[in-house]
Amino acid sequence: MHSKITHAAALALFLATSPARADAPRADGGAVFTMTDDATGNAVLAFARGQDGTLTATGVYPTEGAGSGGGEPVLGSQGAVTLSSDGRFLLVVNAGSDDISSFRIDGARLTLVGRAPSGGTFPVSVAEHGGLVYALNAGGDGDISGLLLDEHGALTPLADSTRPLGSTAAGAAQVAFDRSGKVLAVTEKAAQEIVLYAVDRQGRASAPTPAPSSGAVPFGFAFTLGDVLVVSEAGGGVSGTSAVSSYAVDGVSAEVVSSSVPNFQRAACWLVITRNGRHAYVANAGSGDISAYRIDRQGELTLPPGAETAATLPGGKPLDLALAGGDAFLYAVDASGHSIAGFSVGDDGALTPFASGVSGLPASAVGLAAK
Repeated sequence: MHSKITHAAALALFLATSPARADAPRADGGAVFTMTDDATGNAVLAFARGQDGTLTATGVYPTEGAGSGGGEPVLGSQGAVTLSSDGRFLLVVNAGSDDISSFRIDGARLTLVGRAPSGGTFPVSVAEHGGLVYALNAGGDGDISGLLLDEHGALTPLADSTRPLGSTAAGAAQVAFDRSGKVLAVTEKAAQEIVLYAVDRQGRASAPTPAPSSGAVPFGFAFTLGDVLVVSEAGGGVSGTSAVSSYAVDGVSAEVVSSSVPNFQRAACWLVITRNGRHAYVANAGSGDISAYRIDRQGELTLPPGAETAATLPGGKPLDLALAGGDAFLYAVDASGHSIAGFSVGDDGALTPFASGVSGLPASAVGLAAK
């Protein structure tokens, strides 16, 4: 009963503050998704993306699981809402009920097709590659655990796939596959480690191989086309400011390419990379802005003059980031403004803000995926 009431109230608020508009720009087939993380019943909020990047609400879709109730301050992660590699399905963590939900995507509308145990407690991040799914569980000692995603979107736990983290006090933040799907990476904020796992042909991960983080509090990350791992550091390097590092990954070994390149901002946590691998964007929650790094072919990072604040959210708190529309648009959940901030991405990586059309998100809204 509580779950149904919560979702009805959320739907009313959501549609009232983000109504379908007669003058709304024509949708181009793109969509953006976030979740409520409601402890009485988690749900996905879905938006259609117009050709100019503006968003229009399409609905609220219950996961049939429970969220953490606290959003980002409780989850402390990247990848709570994730697209499958073929873009057909959406995967969502239910931290309060220890499971993962899967939805089939039809434009900007969703159909719940699967829900399965995460293989541990308090899942905070989920990743998929070619039908293989791994959940990152931050509860207890923490672990990763595998599931299989079938052609219809149903989830099935993968036997003998649960593996420990690099530390029993990890503060795990994200799990993701490299581009080949043969390596899994996990960032551990409290342990100051990046942990790598080899994935065999049956989809089972190896024992963890930890590598020390270049800087303090490794958080969000992404792989370039050349499988260079680019990682945000909320605590930064020696200076104590936020930073970003890069690592050349070969199997389960990681060699530093760029060590803690500072952006002089606060709490750099969420990070995305453009599809061509040339630009990385990091959301600085503590300073209310976004930094834009350049990445060369070897994975070296540079921060051009002024790019430490490539975009600002006055009075805002940017959390999760997502690129969409062939990297034409960048979106950020603004926890302070209870909205989604939108930015156009120039050919040179420059960001130009625009009004996304989304406000009225619940205070616990967290996670972001876009296509």
